[in-house]
Amino acid sequence: MVVPANPKIYHIVHVDRLPSIIAGGALWCDGRVIRQGAEGTTIGMSDIKRRRLEELTLENSHPELFVGECVPFYFCPRSVMLFLIHMRNHELAYKGGQGPIVHLEADLYEAVEWAEEHDKRWAFTLSNAGSYYFEDRCSLDDLEEINWDAVRALDWRGGLKEGKQAEFLVENHFPWRLVRRIGVHSERVYRQVLNLLPDDGHRPTVEIKNDWYY
Repeated sequence: MVVPANPKIYHIVHVDRLPSIIAGGALWCDGRVIRQGAEGTTIGMSDIKRRRLEELTLENSHPELFVGECVPFYFCPRSVMLFLIHMRNHELAYKGGQGPIVHLEADLYEAVEWAEEHDKRWAFTLSNAGSYYFEDRCSLDDLEEINWDAVRALDWRGGLKEGKQAEFLVENHFPWRLVRRIGVHSERVYRQVLNLLPDDGHRPTVEIKNDWYY
């Protein structure tokens, strides 16, 4: 598969989690959030979060590192997970829909450079890192193994679902200052995010991105 010239990565959070991210200067892995607590709404499936923390490791790349001890990103907006949130899937405790969810966009190569400079392990998976059968890699030379057609697909039926859920994972935390853009669903959330950003700190570009949502 042809790797994009400048691949981006996307982390999704409820907008009310932004104040704690900004105050702490970082996005934190689920392991730390659960141990220490964090203000704001938790999204995602609790049983899969537990599995990522207690059972699943990056077997090929860092076999002693649990998936849940990493900050996860997708390689695209409008993820399969966001669809489940939009549909208010019965397995989700969160039932608020996609409206309050924001996309935090960063640059993949910049993320890898930061991780290596700060001795943070990183990897990417070829499918959902919450499943029992994903494959992981930790070399940028292997990016072509990602199904980029699936990642880019807006309609991921017909066998594209697994490839679309490929993840980038970085150990422990990811710096807020590397978030380059925030994509939101509506004017209301756009204004909410602008009001949350510090006047004298890092202020990513904020855009209403309807095509990043269902």
